[in-house]
Amino acid sequence: MSDPIHPEQTPSRITAEAMIARAPQDMVFTMRFLGQSQEILHSHFRRFLETRLAEAGVSADSHPLLPFFIDSHAVELREFVTTGVSLARSFRLGEIEILTGDVETLMRVDIWDAIASHIDMAEKRFSEGIQRVVASLNADEAALRPVRS
Repeated sequence: MSDPIHPEQTPSRITAEAMIARAPQDMVFTMRFLGQSQEILHSHFRRFLETRLAEAGVSADSHPLLPFFIDSHAVELREFVTTGVSLARSFRLGEIEILTGDVETLMRVDIWDAIASHIDMAEKRFSEGIQRVVASLNADEAALRPVRS
């Protein structure tokens, strides 16, 4: 797939093209729960954990860090459920194209452009911070070297 606006094939566009070529086999669309749905599930698991722990004789009075434990575990349980449902209900690219009536595969062009743009953005951000990365690597390596006397 060539880009009619920018005929030069940059590495990011070549990579995006290779990924889109694999899209019918490798790309799936999954559900993602946003907004209040996440809070509803999180609240459910906070109540569940509080109840079960109280039944086991554990309370915030005897365990001051319990609210933090409950909240972090409620997040883990919420993510387990939402990820599991998302993976169980995925759709292949061809199915989405049929559902949306995208007979000219415009979605693939949009995805291709998004992939290339995000590759460029990630490379730019990394390049902008390369000096910090090199300094950190040098400092870590220096800390591992034995001190010579």
